Amino acid sequence: MKKYVISSLLLVIFTSLFSCQQNTKELKENLSGYWEIKKVTTLQGEVKEFKISTVIDYITVEGNSGKRTKVSPQLDGSFKNNGATESFTIDGSSGELILRYQNPESMWVEKVKDATKNKLRIVNKQGKEYSYKRFEKFNFN
Repeated sequence: MKKYVISSLLLVIFTSLFSCQQNTKELKENLSGYWEIKKVTTLQGEVKEFKISTVIDYITVEGNSGKRTKVSPQLDGSFKNNGATESFTIDGSSGELILRYQNPESMWVEKVKDATKNKLRIVNKQGKEYSYKRFEKFNFN
């Protein structure tokens, strides 16, 4: 009986570890792309919704690093770079996907709560949750 309990416990632990690693891998795979801010929610539950965004976050990921660039969508389907690019490193060792930013003026950390094909949720150190949807290019047809 003792052997069965220990085997079951080990199975649960390994399954949990594997699912966390798989989860961070999936989050990382879905992170790249053009993201439009939809709302920001504070720790106090205050919500600011964005009906229209003139600036989009363009995120690229290569290995364990990436870049987040502010771009403006143009009517012809192209994007204009606003000159604001932040580099980050990715840490998934804790079972959560953490983005670590650093520039000459400051450093900060964000946690990716959810990243799917169509939505992205990121939380900063102050507890603000940023909700994005995948940006769709303008279609005038």
